[in-house]
Amino acid sequence: MYFARLFVTLHPLLHTPARMKFIKKLDLYILKTYLLLFAGTFFVCLFIFLMQYLWQQVEKLIGKGLSWDVLAQFFYYSSLTLVPMSLPLALLLASLIAFGNLGEQFELLSMKAAGIPLVRILRPVFCFVVVVCFGSFYFQNRVLPNATKQLATLVWSMKQKSPELEIPEGIFYSEIPGYNLFVEHKDAETGMLYGVMIYTNTGNADETQIVLADSARLQSTADKMHLKLTLYNGERFRNMDNRSGNMLRAEVPYMRESFINEVTLIPFDGNFNMMDANLFSGHARTKQLKDIIIGIDSLKHMTDSIGHYVAQEALKRYIAKSIPEGTNDSALIVQTTAESRQTIDSIYDRLTNEQRTSAWKSALSKAQSMESNYEFHGIIAADNNLTLRQHQIAANQKFTLSLACLLFFFIGAPLGAIIRKGGLGVPVVVSVLIFIFYYMVNVGGEKMAKTGTWNVVSGVWLSTAVLLPMGIFLTNRANKDSVVFNIEGYRNFFRRLLGLRTHRRLNPKDVIIDSPDYPVLAEELQRLIDDCEAYVQMHNLHRMPNYISIFFRYVEDRTVISINNRLEALVEQLHNSRDGAIVARLNDLPILVPDAHTRPFRNPRLNVAAGIFLPLGLFFFLRIWRYRLRLWYDMQQIQKHAGYIRERIIQKHIVNERAI
Repeated sequence: MYFARLFVTLHPLLHTPARMKFIKKLDLYILKTYLLLFAGTFFVCLFIFLMQYLWQQVEKLIGKGLSWDVLAQFFYYSSLTLVPMSLPLALLLASLIAFGNLGEQFELLSMKAAGIPLVRILRPVFCFVVVVCFGSFYFQNRVLPNATKQLATLVWSMKQKSPELEIPEGIFYSEIPGYNLFVEHKDAETGMLYGVMIYTNTGNADETQIVLADSARLQSTADKMHLKLTLYNGERFRNMDNRSGNMLRAEVPYMRESFINEVTLIPFDGNFNMMDANLFSGHARTKQLKDIIIGIDSLKHMTDSIGHYVAQEALKRYIAKSIPEGTNDSALIVQTTAESRQTIDSIYDRLTNEQRTSAWKSALSKAQSMESNYEFHGIIAADNNLTLRQHQIAANQKFTLSLACLLFFFIGAPLGAIIRKGGLGVPVVVSVLIFIFYYMVNVGGEKMAKTGTWNVVSGVWLSTAVLLPMGIFLTNRANKDSVVFNIEGYRNFFRRLLGLRTHRRLNPKDVIIDSPDYPVLAEELQRLIDDCEAYVQMHNLHRMPNYISIFFRYVEDRTVISINNRLEALVEQLHNSRDGAIVARLNDLPILVPDAHTRPFRNPRLNVAAGIFLPLGLFFFLRIWRYRLRLWYDMQQIQKHAGYIRERIIQKHIVNERAI
């Protein structure tokens, strides 16, 4: 009733002067519905991405004794860095749910029935999404670089922080620098350690020692710069021979020392020290777009300078020392190099064997030096190229992630209107599948661009190029109310493409109005059998077809079209028979495809194009040959089953009626 009232109210308002006023109210209604869903989905997506990132960094957080303010900064900057990736998924999910709800509750149908096209319904949300796209770009250019820098500083500082002392039982604990500590048992209430064995190795053989103690207590000093180790009732064993390989000797001298109570201070910085954030300022993700452009120009200039320097050094130092300074003429360089080679050959012929050996050694040494020099400059050039590609990727990502918001809207909104399922069921599944596909394509393209396998622009914009046709297709289908997820339609398409056969499924009718005229049908069946036999004898269907005739000289096969029309007319009339045997035999009659054995397409231009493009033409040529063989078999089946039906009509119906 609500939707009926909505339609009754909607229709007259669209034909009154108050139309524009109503459309504005409709915009507000759609926008309000969408914004509430977008706010919820955005925070849900951000939380999911944050938990994923937290799981990746959990080893840097556990056991560090970090304060609440440090953890709060970590979660804050982590959330900021994940906003650009959360926005597209949130828009996709919100669009699917919002327009799926409108379709499921027939509100979308009521608006379309009132004459409002889908594009007009999407307009208020589209305006909001455009604002989100520009906001995403501004966020990535202004807020994200600083957040990335601060997060990298925090993560690196947490990684460098010494862990809190949580001594386990029964295993060696090596988190204290220079010490391996083994504890048999510990008292959690008093903090006492029992059955203690300590192995110290600070890198100096004189200080290598083993300590055994009945009990011990380990505490941090007030400034958290040292550990206070108190040992009770123990012994210390110290190595007295620091010569190399002394551990392989049968007897090693050592010093044994007993003690009742001993206190040792161990250097251990337990404070959290924040690193300088400027150490990460050179990374591409910590720069704004204008700084990235400046960095790209500097890196290109540096790479060109290295290449120019190496080339000049190779020419002047190793290849052609006789080339004058500042010479850039390639012809002169080649001529001078050839002359130098001829001079070297003549000198080499006059050398003795010892001099030649010495010359070979000198040349080998210079070649090895040149190789090392090239490898060194090659490493520098490779690092510069990698940094250059990282800057180019970061610059392009500011645009692709912003544009992804718009593309996901044009995928989610039409898809929700087509599926017409709201809630968190189908939309969530579809959103996750689409986003996983986008993420895989995006990561793959970026990896190709980063390694230099692909051009940076091609790799970074690959995901956008994949999403754009999908958004255009879905928006067009939804605007025309076309059925996109019709499984039967896709099944029929692939069945026709691959030439798969379809079968009849006819059952006897319970109510028959017009009974078949059996004498007339018997004559029609006989003529059909004769025409099929004559067609098979006239056309050699089992032979290979003519390639030129198929693609360039198409002639319509009117005989098969006529046979098919007559066959279907007979099947329709005989389906009214009360004879179950006749109806059952009708299912054995094949379903003909009249023009499948003559041409691949109905459009002559497509036929010519397919014939010219040989791989595609060969596929369709073999497909048509298969259809010709199938038509040959179908003609035989028509003669067989039509003959059976004719004989049954004559024996069970015509003869019996005459006898009566």
